[in-house]
Amino acid sequence: MTPDDTDRAILRALTEDATLSSTALGERVGLSQPVAWRRVRRLQEAGILKGRRLDLDLEALGFGVTMFLGVKLAAKGRLDLTAFERAITAIPEVQTVEHVLGLYDYRLRVIARDIADFERVLRRRILTLPGVGNVEANVLLSEERRSGPI
Repeated sequence: MTPDDTDRAILRALTEDATLSSTALGERVGLSQPVAWRRVRRLQEAGILKGRRLDLDLEALGFGVTMFLGVKLAAKGRLDLTAFERAITAIPEVQTVEHVLGLYDYRLRVIARDIADFERVLRRRILTLPGVGNVEANVLLSEERRSGPI
């Protein structure tokens, strides 16, 4: 399925507010409620619209620090990748795990209450995982978000 201009308008509207009802969505993009609902359903079935997420205010929940970690594994066998991926996804502070090509093998987004909490997570959980070699940390200073799909 190739999205048309109406599909892109629907995706843009849902990116701005994923809680829109099909009636409100239809009004926003100039469609009737049933047509808007069918379009959303078709985008879901095609795998273009994968779901809707909550956008939590991590700072309000007590998580004031976000770090990005570059992780290079010491060994790169298939078992090492699988063991690392299984172990890293079990750590709740690790929000995203991205297998990347380049200087590091993985890029992680890690949240913590403060720097001391991050250090605890890093030392007790991440650095003890199977296969971990080098780790580089970068602190998130600010984040800008672009609205709308590509």
